[in-house]
Amino acid sequence: MKRREFIALISMSAAWPAVAQSQQQPTLGLLSSSEMADWAMKPFRAGLEEGGYVEGRNLTVVRRSAENQFDRLPALAAELVKGRVSVIFATGSPVPARAAKMATSTIPIVFAYGGDPVSDGLVASLNRPGGNVTGATFIGTALTSKKMGLLREILPHVSDVALLVNPKGTLAEVQINEANAAANVLGLNLSIVTAVSESEFDEAIATMSRLKVGAFLTSTDPLFGFSGRFLHVKKGLLQGIPSIGVGREDVAAGGLFCYGPNLSDTWRQAGVYVGRILKGEKPSELPVVQPTKFELVINLKTAKQLGIDIPPSILTRADEVIE
Repeated sequence: MKRREFIALISMSAAWPAVAQSQQQPTLGLLSSSEMADWAMKPFRAGLEEGGYVEGRNLTVVRRSAENQFDRLPALAAELVKGRVSVIFATGSPVPARAAKMATSTIPIVFAYGGDPVSDGLVASLNRPGGNVTGATFIGTALTSKKMGLLREILPHVSDVALLVNPKGTLAEVQINEANAAANVLGLNLSIVTAVSESEFDEAIATMSRLKVGAFLTSTDPLFGFSGRFLHVKKGLLQGIPSIGVGREDVAAGGLFCYGPNLSDTWRQAGVYVGRILKGEKPSELPVVQPTKFELVINLKTAKQLGIDIPPSILTRADEVIE
């Protein structure tokens, strides 16, 4: 063997482990209804890192966003399956996870959103998901009546309120039904105001002004929180209409208050599950993560700006007051 050939052979041998390691690096397919906001992406990455996975170091991430066009999700899911990703993380609503589930029964799927994964057909039960799907939910759709009750306490003089929904979203109907039922019990006049894109927020807020509503609730939908811009909250505040949000992020953007779990923790828990599955655990054996603590967050700065006096009894119950 010639010296040049021998050196080349030694170099190839030294490089082989690195090549093999690169080939063995897992790939995560990220399937979302729209681009993930930083407030959700950061805790998701933190959850992955808890399991020892960092994008670009020992994990490849392939992103596919439907850009709020739900009919694109089946093709995007099929693309990820064809690419043989190790795990699919489906988020933004139940639709991405449903599309992924239709596309594969073998690749593990982890979801994160605010609905009921059992009624949405994603898992057999919360404790025993079965199949190849599991994840985390913040059950935001089940808190509408509780938030309306708090609205009644905080704004006792308000009789006309609105629920802002995306009529094309799969979580709209259940929240409308719950809000109507709560309004009847609390003696509130409820108007349903719709928007299917951020370009319709101005008209939605203008409609609320014409209806002379004293406050509006934001429904759980990726349109209102996943972009991370919270334009509906800011536009409502400019018109003097306080908003009741889904999570702390809404309140930090200028909302009056919110009641619910820590939304960021839902995405962190989903990241943890992805890491555990990449290490060999089965999604069928990982119970759906549900929130165990619910927080009341109040923006006192917004209250003062709108001339709203928050009852002391409410302030003492608040888990956080933003001043």
